[in-house]
Amino acid sequence: MALENKLNIKDSAELARIEEKISKKRAVELFENGYLDNYKAGTFEMLSAIHRYLFGDIYDFAGKIRTVNMSKGNFRFAPVMYLQTAIENVEKMPQSTFDEIIEKYVEMNIAHPFREGNGRSTRIWLDLILKRELNKVIDWSAVDKEDYLLAMERSPIKDIEIKYILKQALTDKVDDREVYMKGIDHSYYYEGYIVYKAEDL
Repeated sequence: MALENKLNIKDSAELARIEEKISKKRAVELFENGYLDNYKAGTFEMLSAIHRYLFGDIYDFAGKIRTVNMSKGNFRFAPVMYLQTAIENVEKMPQSTFDEIIEKYVEMNIAHPFREGNGRSTRIWLDLILKRELNKVIDWSAVDKEDYLLAMERSPIKDIEIKYILKQALTDKVDDREVYMKGIDHSYYYEGYIVYKAEDL
């Protein structure tokens, strides 16, 4: 069964394909239109704005905190009853060093505030924090998928791996459109989508 959506698509595979195409196109727009300039990097308000922009044409819940409990494998994300508090605590975390920024990223992933599209939205959010605080971004095309996914799985207990993996992929090409486009494609690759290349949309 597909998630309830504005497009009335009932097939989950078809929904995934259309969702990828629309949200990738919107992600490319985010790079070009200055939509996020009015938001402060590292806030939930910015993350919510990213999510709403990417998925607003598809889901009514875009940008809204989820109202259902979620898990992945054996890992349970923050329960709904504690989710608002978890998000507020993440917002208060410092973000002046690379280690602090990744710790904040890991904690927001554990909170998992949205019903769908958390990984893609949060990776853009992470890059915007890195750009603001360190004048760096991650070249996601230099991050191995399996290494990243395993490190993120282990990050709630031990975040040294994800810090190492992402630090190796840092670049100062913060305004490079090609680096951003590769990042969008790889973000969807991590989620299991690889139908459309961002540059072709």
